[in-house]
Amino acid sequence: MKRDVINIDEEKCTGCGLCVPECPEGAIQIIDGKARLVSDLFCDGLGACLGHCPEGAITIEKREAEPYDEMKVMDNVVKHGTNTIRAHLKHLLDHGQTEYYKQAVHYLKDHDLEVPESDKKKQPPIAGCPGVMSLEFDVSEDKEQKKSVRIKSQLNHWPIQLHLISPAAPQYQKADVLLAADCTAFTAANFHEEYLSGKVLAIACPKLDEGQEIYLEKIRTLIDEAEINTLTVMVMQVPCCSGLLALAKRAAEKAERKVPVKIIVLNIKGEVLKEEWCN
Repeated sequence: MKRDVINIDEEKCTGCGLCVPECPEGAIQIIDGKARLVSDLFCDGLGACLGHCPEGAITIEKREAEPYDEMKVMDNVVKHGTNTIRAHLKHLLDHGQTEYYKQAVHYLKDHDLEVPESDKKKQPPIAGCPGVMSLEFDVSEDKEQKKSVRIKSQLNHWPIQLHLISPAAPQYQKADVLLAADCTAFTAANFHEEYLSGKVLAIACPKLDEGQEIYLEKIRTLIDEAEINTLTVMVMQVPCCSGLLALAKRAAEKAERKVPVKIIVLNIKGEVLKEEWCN
């Protein structure tokens, strides 16, 4: 079957081991000085390890792979004790993996093992990654807000999708670039005024778009050949968005020129959780 599984680029991997504790299933081990995927059936494809590799060596790919097996994962997890079990159950809850969570709890009970106290009272959430979980917000109209006000678009060029843009286009030369995850403009109510004004835009989705290496090279080209002034990377707090940050950081490291890179992270209600220059 074809499904999402992590891919580790052996050439980029330095064997630092930072990814190992970030995989609650124990799917990654350091073998012969490199991070390795122990078995496809241990990898749930949710990408908890993404963004923790300083070299950007870990990506998600869709390929033929053995089905994920929660029971075999639990065989592996329980060997490492209560803290590892708790981390695994939390991982399943955080990513909305209802059925796998239930299987894990049944496994513990069937083997006369305690369900960690912190997880006993938790209810499994709706199945699916947090990035696709169905939620509703209160968007009651602010009576003080004038309905007649129309905000002028700050978009000053086209195209904007990262696969379609050309770093050689005049608008990117020596510009301040905003690289935004697709969802951010719909989440931040003041996106145009506060974030896009004075910048040129490129958008991408690190979860759904293919051709990540093409993205890497395009960002590097913007830095080296378009000689952009600054790069602002705007993403959501959901796990899959960390891939765009990793790509931007890798591109900045590969580039011969050095440019200031700003990170902006929004929560799913459009509030800024983090805004900082990272170099």
